[in-house]
Formats: sequence, structure tokens, C-alpha cells
Amino acid sequence: MKEIPINFWAVLVAAVAKMVVGAIWYSPPLFAGPWRALIGISEADMKAVLGKAMAVDFVGSLIMAFVLVHAVVYAGATTAVLGAAVGFLNWLGFVATVTIAQVTYERRPFRLFLINNGALLIALVIMGAILAVWR
Repeated sequence: MKEIPINFWAVLVAAVAKMVVGAIWYSPPLFAGPWRALIGISEADMKAVLGKAMAVDFVGSLIMAFVLVHAVVYAGATTAVLGAAVGFLNWLGFVATVTIAQVTYERRPFRLFLINNGALLIALVIMGAILAVWR
């Protein structure tokens, strides 16, 4: 495998950007209520596991950014638009395909797919842009 230089500050910022997108997306003015209703969790139950869930999400976000930077470099993306395209293609090929099957197998509403994948799509596009321009 080709060795690539990694700007770990960019990886960290991309991971934080994913967390910020999630915090906004799943906030009460946007999709917190519909999301909780679709998965059947109360606000109190959500708050009880929020700290642990955010810690796990942050570690996952770091891993996602680390892997995505490899895709960005291998694709030769050096502009925000090209980085965003890499983020989009990774979302389409690896996230959307898996989660649409999961929602289908679990007989969950398609709206849940849209809510969850909207956040992931926006996050991966932003992460790809950050990782492409900040080397």
C-alpha cells in the first residue's frame, strides 16, 4: 500500500465537523423528534446514553476521517469540490448501500433512512472537502 502523508489536524477537524453536523441535524428544531419517534426512544432514554454515545461516535468519526483521507489522496483530490465528490462517492458506495439494506431488512420506515443518511451525506461531503484542501 502506498504510504501517504496525513495531516492529523485535518483528520481531527474533519471528525469534529462530522460531530457538529450530527449535533445540528439531530437537534430539536430539525430531526430530533422525528428520529426519536421512528426508533422508539424517549428524550430521557436518549439523554441517559448521550455521553457514551457521543464518545463512541467521536472515535468512529476519527476512524472515518482517517480512512477518508486515504480515499481523498488516492483519488488525487486537491480542491474542496473534488474532496466533496470523494466524500459523496464514499457515502454512496459504502454508507447508503449498507443502510438502505439495513432499513429494508429491519422493516424500518424509509424516512429513518433519509434522516440518518442526510446527516451522513452532508458530513462526508464536508469531511472530504476539508481533507482535500488541508494537507
